[in-house]
Order: sequence, then structure tokens, then C-alpha cells
Amino acid sequence: MSEEVALVIHGVESASEIPGIERITDHVRISCAPDLDSLQRHLPGAEALLGWNFRATELREAWPLVDRLRWIQWAGAGVDAVLFPELVSSEVLLTNARGVFDRAMAEYTLGLILAFAKELPETCAAQREHRWSYRWTELAEGRSVLIVGVGSIGREIARMLDRVGFVVSGVGRSARDTDPDFGRVHGVADLNRCLGEADYVVLVTPLTPQTQGLFGAPQFSAMQPSARFINLGRGELVDETALLEALKDNSIAGAGLDVFCTEPLPAESPFWDLDNVIVSPHMSGDFQGHKEAMAEVFLDNFERFRNGRELVNLIDKSVGFARI
Repeated sequence: MSEEVALVIHGVESASEIPGIERITDHVRISCAPDLDSLQRHLPGAEALLGWNFRATELREAWPLVDRLRWIQWAGAGVDAVLFPELVSSEVLLTNARGVFDRAMAEYTLGLILAFAKELPETCAAQREHRWSYRWTELAEGRSVLIVGVGSIGREIARMLDRVGFVVSGVGRSARDTDPDFGRVHGVADLNRCLGEADYVVLVTPLTPQTQGLFGAPQFSAMQPSARFINLGRGELVDETALLEALKDNSIAGAGLDVFCTEPLPAESPFWDLDNVIVSPHMSGDFQGHKEAMAEVFLDNFERFRNGRELVNLIDKSVGFARI
């Protein structure tokens, strides 16, 4: 590899949009590719690619132009946007921003659960209407939470909820009876049985061909009528029609939804108007300073790449996530 690395940054107009990029300018030749046309122009000869917009899907169309690419850093926790077969079967290394969003998403999960337990949406609605809505609310302590997805995000959520007094368990690809964060991890084959025992179900598993549509009518039917469903993973993990029906007929008590199959969520979506739903705009992991944190992961990996050292947050492309 040449001392000066040819780097394409996809999703930005200017390299100055990447905090701290000036630290590596002596060792890199940067091309910015804000769209497909520019990506197609700059990919030939590129050795590394930083995907700054985790939603971007143009790379697959431009992939035939790849000739020297060795490494892709994806600026997100989920890499579903680039897990197309041509990349998966290639020798190109793929890394992500694992760890950056864990704490923020754990706090967001706790916030949603407490909002449901303490009926904060009703309190806010009553305030707007100048209505004195006195009622009793739930104690959160001792409630059971099933976290579907036991990667770094799920583990941070489990640790935070455990400290508050929730009873936490997890669902992963394989079962294990002892786990430092979940106590017990159930296999995905036992998902439906576990759903019937949970007061809150938190979905944070990566989107892969195996998990697409993981939650549908059978899963919502398996949940308790008093249970709440929280999705911070990807909209495509869920059959949204089945979820709507479960919410409308009170098969489940409510849902906190930060992700949707179509984003931004269309104004005509019925999710906006359901009293038992909290809608947020795919923001659970973003916080003041998160771009700087994502850039730090990239800059560290860039130095590793340039010096032939092992990269951090390396994705196992056969499963679609970084193995812990």
C-alpha cells in the first residue's frame, strides 16, 4: 500500500464535515462523493471508503467500479445498507461505529419505558388541554424487560435497566444460561414463549436476512395485552401492518417506535395518531457530540489501516454484525 491512502468519503460535500479530519491529511488523498455520480467517479483507485451517511445505498450500484478498495468504515451501528452480496463475498474489510451509540440508546430506552409507566404522554396532553388528569401510575421496579438483540447496544440497555430495578433477559442467536449482563440469554427459537413473560419488549437486533420481519402477528399475539413494544433497531424488523392491528385492537398496550420501514415517516401514517404510540424520528442513538465520536472511531481505524494493524469493530459479513 502506498504511504498516501486514496480515501473516498461518501455522503458529504466537503471533508471538513468530518470532525478532526485534518489529523490525517498528511497521509491521505481525499475525494468527497455526496451522490452516486461522484461516487462512481471517485471509486476507481480508492483504497478506503468512509460511509458517513449510514442510510446511503448507492454503493451497490457503484460497486462494479471498485478495483483497489480494501476497507470500508461505516458511520453507524447497523451496516444493513451495505450488506449486498457483492460486498459480502468480497475481501473488502467492513467496520462500523460500534460502541458510539450504546449509552444514548440505553438512556432513550429507559426514557421510553418510564414515559409509559408514568403515562407522560397523557400528562403532556392534559397540560395542553388545561385538564387536571389525576390518576395512579405504575412502579417500574420489578417489571420484566426482554431485550431482543444482545450486542453492545442491548448489553448497555440491560446494564442500565438492571441498575434501575428491572428484571432483564435477552434473546440472541443461541441460548446460554449464564451471562454477565442478561443473566440468561434465550435462543431466537424460544422468542414467542419469552414474549409472553415480558412487560416490555425492546428490539435492537441488527437487520439481516435472518431478522427481517422477525416481529409479525404471531409475535404480537404472544405478548401480554399489558405489554409495551419498543423498536430502536430497524423498521424492516417488523411487519408494520401486524403491529398496527395489535395496537388498534389492544393486543398490546403500546409501542415506542424510533424506526420505520419508510423514513421520514409519511404524514398520513396511522402511527402518528395512535394514543398508545410514541413516535420519534430515528434519533435514539444521536446525541450532542456523536459525530465527533464517530469520527474518532474512523480516525483510529485509519491509522491502524495505514500501518497494517488490526482494525476495531470488524464486521463478520456472513452474519452482518461485529462479533463480541
